[in-house]
Amino acid sequence: MSEYLRSDEILACVHRVALSRGAPFDFVSPPETPEMARRRESAREHRRSTLNLLRQLHPEAVTPPSRDATSTALQAGVEIILSPRLSDDRVGRRSAAVQALVRVGRVHERFTYAPLLIKNHEVVESASTRRTLTGSLEQLRPSEAQYLDGVGTRATLPMTRSGLSLAHALRVLGALGHADAASRGAVIDRQRRLWWFDLEGDNYARFNLARYDQLYEERLNVVTAHDAWRTSGAPFPTAPYWHRDCPECPYGEHCEEQLNALDDVSLVRFTSFDQQLLLREHHVETRALLARLDPMRARHARTRPLNPLEPHQPEEVLGRTIDKLDDLIYRARAHARGSSLRIVTAEDMGCATADVEVDVDMESYEDATYLWGASVSVNVATSGVEEGYHAFVNWDRLDHHAEATIFRDFWVWLDGVRGACHDQGRTFAAYCFWAQAEDGAMNRAVTPPLSDGPTTTELSEFRRAQPAQWIDLHDVAKRQLQTEGPLGLKQLATAAGFRWRDVNPSGEASIQWYEEATRADESVSRAARARLVAYNEDDCRATKALRDWLNGEARLLPHRDDSL
Repeated sequence: MSEYLRSDEILACVHRVALSRGAPFDFVSPPETPEMARRRESAREHRRSTLNLLRQLHPEAVTPPSRDATSTALQAGVEIILSPRLSDDRVGRRSAAVQALVRVGRVHERFTYAPLLIKNHEVVESASTRRTLTGSLEQLRPSEAQYLDGVGTRATLPMTRSGLSLAHALRVLGALGHADAASRGAVIDRQRRLWWFDLEGDNYARFNLARYDQLYEERLNVVTAHDAWRTSGAPFPTAPYWHRDCPECPYGEHCEEQLNALDDVSLVRFTSFDQQLLLREHHVETRALLARLDPMRARHARTRPLNPLEPHQPEEVLGRTIDKLDDLIYRARAHARGSSLRIVTAEDMGCATADVEVDVDMESYEDATYLWGASVSVNVATSGVEEGYHAFVNWDRLDHHAEATIFRDFWVWLDGVRGACHDQGRTFAAYCFWAQAEDGAMNRAVTPPLSDGPTTTELSEFRRAQPAQWIDLHDVAKRQLQTEGPLGLKQLATAAGFRWRDVNPSGEASIQWYEEATRADESVSRAARARLVAYNEDDCRATKALRDWLNGEARLLPHRDDSL
């Protein structure tokens, strides 16, 4: 019999669930990347330190060493159980990994509990019309929590996984007779804020109990079929398909090789498993076949009535079920063409230019920005403005004051360039890629503002200036370019011919470099600091390369509505 289903498998690729229990081929797991190792260790450290804090705040809590000891604690009604060992081996074949169980009541002489997770991610975001139940580490029970207005649950993959993990634990507790009757669960986020969720209804469509039950049933069937393959020679229960976890899956390269050989339709980003099933049912099994469908017909399928007695094209039927089928067709066409495609006419392609152009990028660690970089391009000679890269960075302790000081220095310099342009009648524009990141860092740095730093009013005037002086290149590219996958700076600038000097240029890798830059011995830290500054400079230069491409060669790209 296969091992238990874990909570982290409930949203996982079903093929991976099967392969991890035994594959029909020889397989050696690839080594973990430094980025994944760092992410995993960061999560472990957050759990360890938060659990230690809970032990200090609640000395009455117990930490059972085994499943039997956990069962004993549940039956005794211990108020707080830390690091419980939970499994449902008789029926559900599940094990649940949560960091705490909080006693919330009693039903028919059995004490009931709500599960609690400690996660190194954000849980909520600003939402003016919503509210979320929040507690504290000192007061763990939901009865002690209060609603906080103006925040709602994030619609992110980490939060969806956490919600499904809570549902998984509730079902295991239910099988043991100790589940909270109100189906509540809580998450302690990376800021050590406690948030409560009711998983019984449809308040959280992505991770309520009904959604969980559907996903669990699918994976339980896979595990059962895998048992039959292993013991009686039945067919292997799953086959490869593209899943969002493929880039980090140990089986990813093996599956991708098979899928590419077939030109499998699942390789069209970002299809869901259900969409892939529907496409196959209508004989759209490859990217090439999907690319030949009519996107216009797919776009109008939802609003155009169909006569059930007449034959219909695949996109007319599929378009009524698959949301934005036309986007999938366009992504398939980008792959078939081997390049990005234009969304607009060649004449409408391009990015605004200026006499003096500044490409901006920043680097952050956790929730603070330690480096603002800018690369200046002078198209019309302007006194006091020189071309080249400028970095504003501080390697000392990174706190709010340090972050505000770094941004103040950057802003004074940037505002000086703007002022020189204004005084000499030159046009000015600054560019970034994905303004939400830079805008968020700016807002954080001026709240509250330094006495000699910029204010929110100054930032607002800068962002609202006309003609535009603060241009989000991601927004420009999104309006003009159709790609087969992500619309990130690395992908777009590479297509534009730009190459980073670093062999591993990524935001996640830069987190490890920052830790080396601030915590390692002198020789290692010096090299890491130089690497970070060079990486930031290349990001700035990459936006310039992308702008030039949009204003030049990208106009020669095929249009996405051109027939193949």
